[in-house]
Amino acid sequence: MAKEDEVKLIGVWPSPYVARAMIALNLKGVEYEYIPDDLFNKSELLLKFNPVYKLVPVLIHGDKLPVCESRIIVEYIDEVWASSGRPSILPADPYDRATARFWAAYVDDKLAPHCRVLVWSNDEKSIAEAKEQLLAAVLQLEEAFIECSKGKSFFGGDTINFVDIALGSFLSWMKAFEIIMGKNFLDKTKTPRLVEWAECFRSVDAAKDVLPEAEKLVEFRKFAMAARRVTVADAATK
Repeated sequence: MAKEDEVKLIGVWPSPYVARAMIALNLKGVEYEYIPDDLFNKSELLLKFNPVYKLVPVLIHGDKLPVCESRIIVEYIDEVWASSGRPSILPADPYDRATARFWAAYVDDKLAPHCRVLVWSNDEKSIAEAKEQLLAAVLQLEEAFIECSKGKSFFGGDTINFVDIALGSFLSWMKAFEIIMGKNFLDKTKTPRLVEWAECFRSVDAAKDVLPEAEKLVEFRKFAMAARRVTVADAATK
C-alpha cells in the first residue's frame, strides 16, 4: 500500500465512538492500522493529531490532515471508499440521507449523555435520572426503527446504515449496564424490534469482532471509577 493510501486509527477499546469508525472501515473493506491510546494518559500522538478536542477516534489517511469526530469519520469513510463495491453507509436518496443523519444525531444527543452518566457517576440521583432518560430515548428509537427499517433487519433496510452504526456502537455498554445495574434497556416486551435488530447487528462480520464483551466493560468501569477517585483525591491534596 502506498504511503498516501495508508489508513491509521487512534482509539481506545472501550469507546463506542471508536467502534463506529472501525465498523465503517470494516464495512468498506479498508485495511488500516489500529493505534491504541490510553484514556487516562493521552499520548503525544493523539494530542498532536487532535489538539482541539484531544479525543478519540482520530483517523489518519495518508499525509492528509487528520479526521476527527466519529460521525464525521464514518461519513468520510463512506465517501472516500464509495467505489469499494460495498454498500453505502449513507442512503443515496437525499430525504433518506437527511433522516439517517437526524437519528444518528439523536443517538448522540439523547442517548450518549446518559450512558456517560451511567459509566462515570456514583451519584444515585443522577444515575436514576440517567436510567429513566436512557429508557425514554430507546423507546423513541424503537419507533424510529419501525419507521426506517420498513420491516427489514436494519435501520438501513437490508444493510447497515449510518443509524445502525451510531446506535449499534453502544450495544455492549447497554449490556454492561444490565449486568451492573440490573436494568435491561432493550426489552422484548417494550422494544421487541430493537431486540431483534441488536441480534442482527451483533452478528454482522464488520461489527462482531469490534464490539467489546460486556463483561470486560464492567471490569473497565470498576477500574475507571477507582482511577478517577484517585485522581480527584490527588488533586484535592495539591
